[in-house]
Amino acid sequence: MSARSDDGSSRLKDWNPRALDPYNIRRPRQAEGCSGIFLVLNPARRHYTRPESEKLFAVPISSTKRAWIIVVASLLGAAVVGGGVYFRHLRRPLAAPAPSAGPPPDLMSQLLSSGAPVIAYIDVAALRKLQNSPLAAVLGLAGAQPEQDREYQAFVRDTGFDYTRDLDAAAIGMWPTSLMAPKGKLGTNLVLVIADGRFDQEKLKAYALRTGKRGVWFTQEFYTVPGDPPVSFSFLSATQIEMTDTPGLPFVVPASDKAENDAMRARTQRVAGAPIFAAARTDSLPPSFYDAFNNSPQLKTLARSVKGLTLAGQPQGDRIDLALDAECDSLAHAGEIAALLDTFRMLGSVALSDPKTRRQMTKEQAAFLAAMASQVHVRHQDTWVRLTLAVTPEMLGLPNPTHAALR
Repeated sequence: MSARSDDGSSRLKDWNPRALDPYNIRRPRQAEGCSGIFLVLNPARRHYTRPESEKLFAVPISSTKRAWIIVVASLLGAAVVGGGVYFRHLRRPLAAPAPSAGPPPDLMSQLLSSGAPVIAYIDVAALRKLQNSPLAAVLGLAGAQPEQDREYQAFVRDTGFDYTRDLDAAAIGMWPTSLMAPKGKLGTNLVLVIADGRFDQEKLKAYALRTGKRGVWFTQEFYTVPGDPPVSFSFLSATQIEMTDTPGLPFVVPASDKAENDAMRARTQRVAGAPIFAAARTDSLPPSFYDAFNNSPQLKTLARSVKGLTLAGQPQGDRIDLALDAECDSLAHAGEIAALLDTFRMLGSVALSDPKTRRQMTKEQAAFLAAMASQVHVRHQDTWVRLTLAVTPEMLGLPNPTHAALR
């Protein structure tokens, strides 16, 4: 690489810096008075080693500080990932209460097509088979029959119809126009009931004509029994009857559009697999319902934020699992309602622990409310709020057949 001249001096022969430095690495400038700078490069190495004078200023980090940095970074990463997973779960629509989802029964088709904003269904035949169900016991469908009053006994004798024996299923549709009238009457609310079972048509017609009358609307024959409100009924088939709270037929209901009917059908499908269920479209509630919240604008806003309600009752052994779902107009309102319900539940437990409060109730009422306050669960997901409660025979003041068998 170097050569010696005739005069004995050392010099570079045909020195080309770019030939030695193909990567054009910047070098320190040659100082004056120096005969030359020889930079020896290793052909096997393809990188440049920075001299000590050009090294960057570095602050040493102890092993303890390095460990803390790793821990903090890991916690921040876990928080971000966990928050993302939780938010994704929170934004996921709340699934229907299992195993309550299913297609609506055929008995509900007329109510859904007519746009009823409030519907309910009870599978009496299924409940009748559950000997240990508290709901079946309350309805008198299983076990020993409750003492019946004389008026009902006379009705069974004259018509040959006993709901505990002959009723299989009932679908109820309601068009609320006012709150309940005094003494538990229906007021001006429109109600349509379609029942499936075994009916002695001739006996029922004769019973109705004792105080009522017969009418015909086109080809449909109906019977009206006076009362407050009056009841009109018509036989749709040998095993199906239609009843209304109007003085005759046709049964005229407010108009509804396709979007409202589709939304109601979707709500019904969430709970139609249960033997007892209900669904409601809350935008049809009468204005007087919200008057109770006039003193609290926040509560009134939350009440109006609820778009729909569904209820499912599923027997499980000697208990019945209830699930009430509220569909809200926003995630924020659903969260506020869930927090408010939890607060009411805790305040109720505190109030029921006061002997003065319990003395104002019967023993059964106090036991039921105390059990409900301690066992009800509130869940919030997306725009839905769910309340779940397992109703036991003890909560209804009934003897538990399981416990009795163990004795």
